Amino acid sequence: MRMAQEEVDVLVRGRIRGLRLAKGWSLDDLAARCGLSPSTLSRIETGGRRIGLDQLVAIAQALETTLDQLVEPAGDEDVVIRPKHDEARGFTAWTLNRDTGPHGLTVAKIRMTKPVRRGVDELKVHPGRDWFTVLSGTVTLLLGDRTILVEAGQAAEFSTMVPHAFGAHDGPAEILTILDPDGKRTHLRKRK
Repeated sequence: MRMAQEEVDVLVRGRIRGLRLAKGWSLDDLAARCGLSPSTLSRIETGGRRIGLDQLVAIAQALETTLDQLVEPAGDEDVVIRPKHDEARGFTAWTLNRDTGPHGLTVAKIRMTKPVRRGVDELKVHPGRDWFTVLSGTVTLLLGDRTILVEAGQAAEFSTMVPHAFGAHDGPAEILTILDPDGKRTHLRKRK
């Protein structure tokens, strides 16, 4: 956690200096606009002084920006959703909502490359219901004693208290699924 705070400090200091220079302002110019001394601003920019929240607010206002813009992450982790691969299961999953939705629901896209086989793959049971729609390919859904093929453009919804498993049928398949917390733990957890 300490390293993360230091990285944020370096990022904010660099943004303050960069915005000041982009406006063509000296330390004296920014100091006059935000009510801080030029030496305090110099120490803030160079890391010689911690930045207080009240100082950060004044600096942001003077630079005509917001606190959010000064402290937002430098990377793309808050925007880009990266896939999680599970080679053992032949699954690649993208969790499409960062925070769980109403009632703890998770939306995910899953790409399956391996078939599911009765007697080989374990059928899971958990409280709740699963729902998925097939985006491409065909999915084999083992549901209790039944084997159901769900094709592209079709959807499936079922009680997860019935033993179940799903996988690709005759080639890769992709689904969009909504899972409750138990379904997320069961279907999106990487197997070892």
